[in-house]
Amino acid sequence: VQLQASGGGLVQAWGSLRLSCAASGDTFSYYAMGWFRQAPGKEREFIAGISRTGSSTNYADSVKGRFTISRANGKNTMYLQMNSLKPEDTAVYYCATKGGTYSPSPSNYDYWGQGTLVTVAS
Repeated sequence: VQLQASGGGLVQAWGSLRLSCAASGDTFSYYAMGWFRQAPGKEREFIAGISRTGSSTNYADSVKGRFTISRANGKNTMYLQMNSLKPEDTAVYYCATKGGTYSPSPSNYDYWGQGTLVTVAS
């Protein structure tokens, strides 16, 4: 599976961005998906996960109520809608995929996109 993340950029605090993760190379709907982020000097952290059908989602407490994960299996694409962005959301955002159910642990994911940088200015 190849993953391509896009949609990052520079945004003012309290603004919004939508990230996309386009998948190719295998049947997209076979895989659970996750979004992670990594800020400079910090470990990669789980942001959100979504089941193969999209019927189940999970969020880190830091983004709950502000971010929404979704997927369009017909388009082989996953999304992360980010609202009310804060400077502490600044990081490189990665999408990842795994068989079975989603997981908050990066080590459980098999395939990763290249990352897209989100910078939130105060």
